[in-house]
Amino acid sequence: MPETPASRTAVLVCQGRAAADGLIAPDRFADPTALPLLRADERVPVAWVRDGAAPRDWQARVAYEGVAAITELMVPRTVAIDDALRAGPLAQVVILGAGLDGRAWRMPELAGGAVFEVDQPASQRDKRDRATALTGRAPAFVPVDFRTDDLSRSLAAAGHGRDRPTTWIWEGVVPYLTPADVEATVGALAACSAPGSRLVVNFQLPVPFLRLGFLVARALARSAGRSSVFTREPWRSTWAPTAMATLLGRHGFTVTQDQNVLDVAESLRMPVRHRRALAQSQVQVADRS
Repeated sequence: MPETPASRTAVLVCQGRAAADGLIAPDRFADPTALPLLRADERVPVAWVRDGAAPRDWQARVAYEGVAAITELMVPRTVAIDDALRAGPLAQVVILGAGLDGRAWRMPELAGGAVFEVDQPASQRDKRDRATALTGRAPAFVPVDFRTDDLSRSLAAAGHGRDRPTTWIWEGVVPYLTPADVEATVGALAACSAPGSRLVVNFQLPVPFLRLGFLVARALARSAGRSSVFTREPWRSTWAPTAMATLLGRHGFTVTQDQNVLDVAESLRMPVRHRRALAQSQVQVADRS
């Protein structure tokens, strides 16, 4: 079975965090780890967005608009998840599909616990190579191919204790999984979750004209001589909040918080141009009693 290549979406998300650092909602959001995790060419559109300097060249403009859009999304999404993380058990934190996440380095609240990053092997090799630019205690890297590997066994081998409460961060991954994959993953997490554990899950809501939006994004990318991230990494599932809460409940998790990302953005009083994109993103917090 061929190995899944390193995620391009992870780079785009990291660019959004880098573009927002110190500029958008600076009293609530900061991510100084994002820029060091990017390569030189990936930093160029970040600088354009930070300067508010939209390029005239069409190819560059498409890159600029993509980073500008993801920047708006990343600030409220990150704030909602970080707040839920700080309020949960911190002795063990597992970040699923970690991509270029910098929480293990940037959040002082995690310094006293064990942080595990789970991701596909190719993405994790790429992350470890990039993370040499960061200082501080790195997480325990746990390479997992969900098609063939056992999550519980891989985590246990890395030192995770299923008898101690865990906070699970599942951000920006659910849309890329089929409904069956989502259910199987929740079941695997439940099997590793002692009472008192917390799951923070981000997912996308079903909305009209979703397929049309993807087609437009692909057409814009092609017009600029680029390939859309959605071509190689397509969305495979969207969830209504009630459907996700029902799924989590079947596996022993009770939803205690349910936030729409647009509502979080409005509470931060940040400017928002892409309201529909933010309104499609949801964060639920579910605890295991």
